[in-house]
Amino acid sequence: MSVESNWQEIRTNIAEACRNCGRDLKEITVVAVTKYVSVERAREALAAGIMDLGENRMKGFLEKYQAIGDDATWHFIGSLQSRKVKEIIGEVDYIHSLDRKSLAKEINKRAESPVSCYVQVNVSGEESKHGLALDEVEEFIEWLKDYPNVNVVGLMTMAPHVDDEEMLRGTFRKLRAMRDRIRDKHYPHAPCKELSMGMSNDYKLAIEEGATCIRLGSSLVG
Repeated sequence: MSVESNWQEIRTNIAEACRNCGRDLKEITVVAVTKYVSVERAREALAAGIMDLGENRMKGFLEKYQAIGDDATWHFIGSLQSRKVKEIIGEVDYIHSLDRKSLAKEINKRAESPVSCYVQVNVSGEESKHGLALDEVEEFIEWLKDYPNVNVVGLMTMAPHVDDEEMLRGTFRKLRAMRDRIRDKHYPHAPCKELSMGMSNDYKLAIEEGATCIRLGSSLVG
């Protein structure tokens, strides 16, 4: 299947999810997760009108950035080692995986201007997943006030890969509630208006529960 044909089906699904919860389609950013596909396939996504590309490995990001450059808006969505920050700062537009103080310090040190970051939260508590526990989020974001080059635009999570709709919705609702608490504090360094949640298997539910950014790999680009 071409990216264009996949995109047509996904847009229909997004529109339906938005109707179900009374949201505007324009509120949703779709990130094409291109980690397993070629530069050519990533360019197909751009040609289809999807301008946001996501990578979770340094090698893959650098390869595609060198080929595509600023024609895309770049999201680094994988776990990021502090020592690797210097390789992507100034080139990546969003970091979805801020989850520890050492990483925040390195971003602040290396960046020449504020970097848009999502704080990654392990809502489900799965050992296989990175991220802060829910009860650690507020203290962490408060601590970030002394790091002017870290701008917390929102929260990110990965839901369990299950078919249990209520479990998935519960995960998304918990992240949304935490986002609302942080947003309502009106921190200058953490406007925290965004929710990066929802992937190929659960993005419709995520949208209905408040996602503003969904990350689609297999269903969109393969």
